[in-house]
Amino acid sequence: MHGSKKRLTAIAAVSIAALALSSCADSEREPAAEGGGGTFVFGAAGDPGTLDPAFATDGETFRVTRQIFEGLLEPGEGSAEPEPGLDDSYEASEDGLTYTFQLKEGVKFHDGTDFNAEAVCFNFDRWYNFEGLAQSPAASGYWQDVFGGFASTPDVPNIFSSCSTDGEFTAVVELTRVTGRFPAALTLPSFAMQSPGALEEFKADELGGSEEAPTVSEYASEHPTGTGAFKLDNWDLSNGEVTLVRNDDYHGEKAGVEKLIFRTIPEGPTRKQELEAGEIDGYDLVAPGDITDLEDGGFNVLTRPAFNVLYLGINQGSFAEAGAAGINPALADVRVRQAIAHAIDKESIVSSLLPDGAVAATQFMPDTVSGYSQDVTTYEYDPALAKSLLEQAGAVGTTLKFYYPTEVSRPYMPDPGAIFEVISQNLTDAGFVIEPVALVWNPEYLDAVQNGLADIHLLGWTGDYDDAYNFIGTFFDAKAGGASKLDFGGYVNEDLFTQFAAADAEPDPDVREGLYQDLNNDIMEFLPGIPLSHSPPALVVAENVDGLVPSPLTAENFATVVFTD
Repeated sequence: MHGSKKRLTAIAAVSIAALALSSCADSEREPAAEGGGGTFVFGAAGDPGTLDPAFATDGETFRVTRQIFEGLLEPGEGSAEPEPGLDDSYEASEDGLTYTFQLKEGVKFHDGTDFNAEAVCFNFDRWYNFEGLAQSPAASGYWQDVFGGFASTPDVPNIFSSCSTDGEFTAVVELTRVTGRFPAALTLPSFAMQSPGALEEFKADELGGSEEAPTVSEYASEHPTGTGAFKLDNWDLSNGEVTLVRNDDYHGEKAGVEKLIFRTIPEGPTRKQELEAGEIDGYDLVAPGDITDLEDGGFNVLTRPAFNVLYLGINQGSFAEAGAAGINPALADVRVRQAIAHAIDKESIVSSLLPDGAVAATQFMPDTVSGYSQDVTTYEYDPALAKSLLEQAGAVGTTLKFYYPTEVSRPYMPDPGAIFEVISQNLTDAGFVIEPVALVWNPEYLDAVQNGLADIHLLGWTGDYDDAYNFIGTFFDAKAGGASKLDFGGYVNEDLFTQFAAADAEPDPDVREGLYQDLNNDIMEFLPGIPLSHSPPALVVAENVDGLVPSPLTAENFATVVFTD
């Protein structure tokens, strides 16, 4: 969620939003009412791109839409484990192709219409039947990553077959093949349930713009309609604020505050100043160096479990196309990649630049995900060995264009510039020549990485749901929605692609776990990139704020927030 990077493509806003600081606007905070209520203001690092989660791929958007919408399955409080959301229970057939969902009764959308099995199938059919710009990866990226193609693209494999009703509150979803991603992927906000009536009335699927940058519909900017504990009051693009109000007809426990405001404050130091000044009640992406100061000031720093990976990407085009224009041929030699790995002092990065609880990574997923392997090849910090490997490869003095982002802080990468400095010096000491390239995160940096301009680059991933494929499949499978090309420059390894197909199609969880362990072992032998660390990112709230539970998916539920005075 997040958003972590989530995806390199981002849906364009209706118009360019001015990122106003809260000091430039009148405060809308209200004191807590006796017995609960008040207004909670949260400092977000960026604007949402849309309020229609089906067309979203980024964490800042999902932070907002999670409050408005709910899915059939939801992440457990403070965990990544799928739990019942709008369904009471589900059952899978023995062949793993049919899922029967028993839905909650008495649930209504914000427009007063009923949530039922027909609404579930309407949403599945909507996603499957997207046309035109709605089929752009910049719009429906998560549908394509998880399910595949559309009704109008029969040549593109799709795991979705049909959705049907069996009574008012029973929905039956049929798949075309077994996949380990389903149903866990239903915890993704992109697959939240939306009001069929509102989607049709406000023409939710009529996108504008271009395939690279589709613009949102009237529905997405003014009428997002879910079943959640909050509903939209106003999205002020010019002021960088989204205001939600409590849904007093919510089917569960009502939200603890009457109003929830997400205020965009891009700079981390400014978010901290605004919290200390009492202009906001909390913010995300706390800099590790600020944690002690905030705690000493009486603020509540909430640390999420680590569910991410920071990595050094290596341009994979070099492996298949060594010598091609713009490709660094030295990187095709595994000894050069091994030299890069042995040159990097991960422990120094973890101890000095990341928050307490961060650990050096041995593979591209944290150890809490099924499929993590204890037997991967590891590359300990060894500058002498790095130099020796470079000499063996005849690559001493190889120049590496090292790209890193500016004006950004990510959950897995709180200070990109500082991390770059450590790795750059490590690689220089090992015998590489570093050509630094610093670019603004969005769109310059992401575009450069997507277009394969970097030899090496810093990037990371926060898991979307608890599944091995969501980590390593996103990077290294041929069917990963193009993500492998974005992160690793046209990565190709047919042996790994075959292994991914077998692992994802394996119905037995224990057997599937072993297959993913084998994949992790083979990936780290091939070494298409360098996993660096897993980091527990933090958010912070004021002393008088209680009830916010940190989520490893950055999927916090703000309905549980209350003021204590």
